[in-house]
Amino acid sequence: MTLLCLRGALGSALLIQGQFYLREPNPTPADWFVGLTLLAAASLLAIGLATPIAGAVVALVGAGVGLSVLPANAPMVFEGKLSVVFAVAMLLAVTVLGPGAFFVDARLFGRRKIMIPPSSRKQS
Repeated sequence: MTLLCLRGALGSALLIQGQFYLREPNPTPADWFVGLTLLAAASLLAIGLATPIAGAVVALVGAGVGLSVLPANAPMVFEGKLSVVFAVAMLLAVTVLGPGAFFVDARLFGRRKIMIPPSSRKQS
């Protein structure tokens, strides 16, 4: 259930940020690129499809915007440094935890259970 909340919060924030880029008065091609990339990656994160790829794309775009490689003309959802840290922590959690029980990746590839066999060494 926690993964569902993380995906919902992060996905909705990234969807809003992508719309900010697309609704600029005079969008540049870079604004369109960032906006459409954020919308696509946020949608994939929200439904749990290609989670590691979508997480990496969001991280790269976020790093590009944060390092001023890409435009930041639009209003920013993650304005302060603390909100960026929280967003990165949520993105890392969602990316590392992978698909939950209620998401598309789990339905497509199945849930995996790791079984650790008992030790074969004799206890003394």
